[in-house]
Amino acid sequence: MEIIETDVAIIGGGPAGCTCALYTSRSNLNTVIIDKNPSVGALAITHQIANYPGVPVDISGEKLLTLMREQAVQYGTDYRRAQVFGIDVAEDWKTVYTPEGTFKAKALVLASGAMGRPASFKGEADFLGKGVSYCATCDGAFYKNREVAVVGANKEAIEEATVLTKFASTVHWITSSDPKSDNEEAMELMHSSNIKHWSRTRLLEIKGNDMGVNGVVVKNKQEEGPINLDLDGVFVYMSGSKPITDFLGDQIALKEDGGVIVDDFMSTNSDGVWAIGDIRNTPFKQAVVAASDGCIAAMSIDRYLNSRKNIRVDWIHS
Repeated sequence: MEIIETDVAIIGGGPAGCTCALYTSRSNLNTVIIDKNPSVGALAITHQIANYPGVPVDISGEKLLTLMREQAVQYGTDYRRAQVFGIDVAEDWKTVYTPEGTFKAKALVLASGAMGRPASFKGEADFLGKGVSYCATCDGAFYKNREVAVVGANKEAIEEATVLTKFASTVHWITSSDPKSDNEEAMELMHSSNIKHWSRTRLLEIKGNDMGVNGVVVKNKQEEGPINLDLDGVFVYMSGSKPITDFLGDQIALKEDGGVIVDDFMSTNSDGVWAIGDIRNTPFKQAVVAASDGCIAAMSIDRYLNSRKNIRVDWIHS
């Protein structure tokens, strides 16, 4: 089996991993990205990006991610498709195990992201990125003066529904039970003028055509038959996302919510190992935040491997 030695190994090819690779490669550090699939992940399935600085509003998440990956490769990053099934961080050289080969690195970066909940409603997978979304902060502005639905009663659903009230003409909030009266955020949301709360209601189906979502079918416990709602977007928040950490074993410290614990430089409890992006389970799952993580980690790695006391700046005053 092939053994690849490198300065930096990055597990995950999302915005965090690609940004980190870009910076480490520009610092003349041999860098490998180990990515199981470039077509999955939160950014890759985003239909349209409108809030990434300096990027045209009509670009898809997949296209943006392709540009990030290509830029890193242009500066020397070695991009490998492989599924990581284990790591060993006990020694100075960190080891990453895959069916395609073993990678040994002086610095290891965990950027495997978080796994979204599996599609469970009829039509959800069919219209993902075409009206079905898991991020109101990302896509809310596309639904200005249009009707949307938010499915779920957890904290994330309430926060995202609140964001959507700033754009949509009507937000249909679909919950299987009533929120508790001491939930101040939920009570405030229910008093919004453009919220239509569907309590004790289940989502049965998401409907649409070649243009995307055009409605949903719901079932209210107080009604005999199903109810059809005409709308343009569905935001699903049933169980949130879970950081992908199964390959870590018990070698890296995790928070109670499953996210990897890091310091201000994205360093984990294991010397020579960093964690960036959604694997940290931060409250703001945005591409620009993940990219920032990657930049911070890369500069920390440069200092770590080159014994620098100060972090280099990336601009020149003239």
